[in-house]
Amino acid sequence: MSEHKDFLRTIVDEDLKSGKYKEIITRFPPEPNGFPHIGHAKSICINFGIARDYNGYCNLRMDDTNPTTEDTKYVEALKDAVKWLGFDWNDNVYFTSDYFPKIYDYAIELVKMGKAYVDSLNEEEIREYRGTVNEAGRRSIYAERSIEENLDLLERMKKGEFKEGEHILRAKIDMSAANMKMRDPLLYRIRHAHHFRTQDEWCIYPMYDFAHCLSDYIEGVSHSICTLEFENNRDIYDWVLDTLNLVPPRPYQHEFARLGINYTVMSKRKLLELVNGNYVNGWDDPRLPTIAGYKRRGYTPESILNFCDQIGIAKANSMVDVSQLEFCIRDDLNTKVPRVMCVLEPLKVTIENYEGSEEIEASYYPHDVPKEGSRKIPFSKVIYIEREDFEENPPKDYNRLTLEQPVRLRHAYIITCKEIIKDANGNIVEIKAEYNPTSKSGSDTSGIKVKSAIQWVDAAQAKEIEVRLYDRLYSCEAPDGLEDLNPDSLHIIKNALVEPAVITEKADVRFQFERQGYFYADPIDYTDEKPVFNKIVGLKDSWAKKTKVVENIAKIEVTPKQETKNLQIIGEVAPMSEEQKASFSYFIKNGINNEVANILARDKYLSDYFEDALCLPINHVNLANILVNEVARERKERLTAEPKFKATQIAKLVLMIDEEIISNKIAKQIFEEMAKTGKEPKDILEDKGLEQISDLNIILPIIDEIISKNPDNVEKFKAGNTKLLGFFVGQVLKATGGKANPQVVNELVAQQLNA
Repeated sequence: MSEHKDFLRTIVDEDLKSGKYKEIITRFPPEPNGFPHIGHAKSICINFGIARDYNGYCNLRMDDTNPTTEDTKYVEALKDAVKWLGFDWNDNVYFTSDYFPKIYDYAIELVKMGKAYVDSLNEEEIREYRGTVNEAGRRSIYAERSIEENLDLLERMKKGEFKEGEHILRAKIDMSAANMKMRDPLLYRIRHAHHFRTQDEWCIYPMYDFAHCLSDYIEGVSHSICTLEFENNRDIYDWVLDTLNLVPPRPYQHEFARLGINYTVMSKRKLLELVNGNYVNGWDDPRLPTIAGYKRRGYTPESILNFCDQIGIAKANSMVDVSQLEFCIRDDLNTKVPRVMCVLEPLKVTIENYEGSEEIEASYYPHDVPKEGSRKIPFSKVIYIEREDFEENPPKDYNRLTLEQPVRLRHAYIITCKEIIKDANGNIVEIKAEYNPTSKSGSDTSGIKVKSAIQWVDAAQAKEIEVRLYDRLYSCEAPDGLEDLNPDSLHIIKNALVEPAVITEKADVRFQFERQGYFYADPIDYTDEKPVFNKIVGLKDSWAKKTKVVENIAKIEVTPKQETKNLQIIGEVAPMSEEQKASFSYFIKNGINNEVANILARDKYLSDYFEDALCLPINHVNLANILVNEVARERKERLTAEPKFKATQIAKLVLMIDEEIISNKIAKQIFEEMAKTGKEPKDILEDKGLEQISDLNIILPIIDEIISKNPDNVEKFKAGNTKLLGFFVGQVLKATGGKANPQVVNELVAQQLNA
């Protein structure tokens, strides 16, 4: 364990020193409603790592309290991820559902203490009664029910006598609490759904805030470590455990910064949308940030662990550059994998003065990699080179084969182009060349100077393979939705050629295809008859040039005069002031990407709005995006007039995004109306009926109507064209003006089409 301890380990040290705990027990408690992603890897490393460092235990526990979204396949995916990363849960997986009887007993105890009651307000009324940050909430009239009546209703809820939403169990705390989560939080809700473990035994299920702290206590957990998004939930965590007067020791919650990576989404809702909408090929699609995706792409556990170690454990959210993760896999594979030659776009070369064939001995590893191993590469008259390694009209500084410039074949001879053969369309189909017999690599006496060596394969013995070239799934640094998907994130080459030893000798499952990148034999689709390789990562950051352009744009300064007129960008950048640097650092630490942070730090108008809007506990990234995109655009159009909206209204708008009451698309519509009228976002939402629709009774008829109008596409879908799912989802979203909840629509459309 490092001498320079993070703040969590410092807390553990202090707790052990004070005698607060005799043994350290942590837990990794995911909800089994999706495959774990790279953010979970960080949590796994922290929780299992701390337990390991202090000779304690880390429980793998499934938080299975929502039967409508959970499944055994997700449990297995979570177990596989933990095991693949090298951690052990002693063959004992815990489930919150195992504690349902005990948790229910604790609920009974709270009711008997007068600390919980059965409420009969509907969901909308509960939200209305909750109040706002600046306005206290109102307690439900049902809070005055007697203990006997509450116990009776709760028991009948448990027996399944009521419909979903008809009643709910709430804690009785403080409807004027500054932390709105303490305003009589929900403890149990009715769910008439089949649970994958408890079957149909229960009709009520505990809420996360009630079940989580009690599960920790039941298991003897000492340190309940979670991400910053649960910081406000800590008050409920403590209230439940303290109010029940549980026998010590009891667990305490500690928060760390969640992992954010640019060009990546880690929202389970958005990942589920990608999978269910067939925008990717399942949860293990190598473009996804899921552990299964990285595993199938060819990442190693060591590279993920090293990445988690490098980014460290912080108290403030920040955004990590995806290139740091890519560096970790390159760094790990560089000293591990054999180097071989592969041609992705073959161009035939006939060496006219060569006769016969030979085998060339070549090492799998360069001299600076301390590993041994070699193979024999067949060489004969006809070979294939990479098409881009020949240019008829080369640009300046082109170092490969041309009509005038010879080149070395890697491990073999120097060749010179003598003639170009073209087809009827003018495309080059073959090169006639000559080789120098005295130029063989390792014994070259030709005296010929060449500028580079290129890869090649023997035409007679090369093996045909399928190569899947993966790139980043999203084309922008801070992706928001499906519109930000990179259309070129996957390119499949069916007829690439690789030297035969890769297939026949199988020296490894990962290789460096020289000058191409690192590749992995796909663990599912690979067969000896049809070898398939996934590109893990390139040899260098192919996005570096794009990033440099963005950085240069960010360095350009805007004068106040131009800002007022038309925001044209000219001139050289002025260095940031110390105040701007401090602001920039603050924005970065709160998860805002470099480009947006740069704009906010340099623009006092926007940064002042940012500061004023933090009157509410809202997501910093969502706020920053609204300011830089919507507020900045509106200011440009407005020129010098004062805005009609206030920072508090911006905050309320962002809060509705955070709580998933509205989508980002709807937020833009509401903002446009705010800018015109100055009305409150909630009033605009109600006036225009823009609230996100999740009601099945509303969505299902629309889906049925669209399906009935498109019988041809339905038949094509059922015949196997599953990509048409996206068509039907798009039609439903269009029919609802973008108000339907995309996740709900995806699930319902798939359900109806497969019925």
